[in-house]
Amino acid sequence: MLKRIITSIVSICILVPILIFADTAVLPIAVSVITCIALYEMYKCIGAMKYLGIYLPAFLIAAALPFVQRYIIVCFEAVVLASVAIYLINLFTYCLMSGEEFKFADISQIFTVTLYIILAFNAILYVHDLDGIQNGKYIYLLIFVGAWITDIFAYFCGMLFGKHKLIPKVSPKKTVEGSIGGIIFCMIAFVAFGFIIKVIDPSVEINYVILLVSGLLISVVSQIGDLTMSVIKRQYGIKDYGKIFPGHGGVLDRFDSILSVAMLLAAICAYFSSIDIVIIGGMF
Repeated sequence: MLKRIITSIVSICILVPILIFADTAVLPIAVSVITCIALYEMYKCIGAMKYLGIYLPAFLIAAALPFVQRYIIVCFEAVVLASVAIYLINLFTYCLMSGEEFKFADISQIFTVTLYIILAFNAILYVHDLDGIQNGKYIYLLIFVGAWITDIFAYFCGMLFGKHKLIPKVSPKKTVEGSIGGIIFCMIAFVAFGFIIKVIDPSVEINYVILLVSGLLISVVSQIGDLTMSVIKRQYGIKDYGKIFPGHGGVLDRFDSILSVAMLLAAICAYFSSIDIVIIGGMF
């Protein structure tokens, strides 16, 4: 437990400066580095690190995409489409050239985890840069609030009130009561976040109804993301994806729920942007 606490404190000390200087190149650099580490952990887990022609292009895309997204191409959708097309063609080509060594099932597996990890981490940058810093600098923080509040209070509510197992074959310790507690406290945290932002910056407009609903959806998806990564670990017979965070595991162990939350929040923001609904910080 002491090791986990120390690691958490150190992680926060690293994360806070990244969030403070997110308007600069610090955030793209952080996204680039952490995405590459996460890809390495996943490829090592599923045995894809033996395919140089597979992981090298993925690492190059993961390293370059955050900078391309922020500094070169404004349209995130165009960046994503081009990256997906290039990598998928690369996988098909590798499959054709390798004969029986690399099967179509391998393409599906590697493509899915690669796309998920790269897009999810870049979704953090996407939300931050939405319609300029005025909106995104507040909204993207909800990714971390949603994932970590859900995780913390699901744990404590499960420990205090847990009686019914949630999905015992995937995660024996998680309970229904813990899951519900995580959802409730995430919704409360989202509304509280809106109040705090209003106090800090009275000029912003807050839609508390949308924050409340978003807290519900994000908490559910956060738990799905957590459990999904646990399923992969169990199927491949590993305890942790890595050891970069002593007591916590690897990047994918620590950011498992953040990946799914970032994807959902990016989708929510894109949807509300299209219908001009206020969430935080003005009109999208």
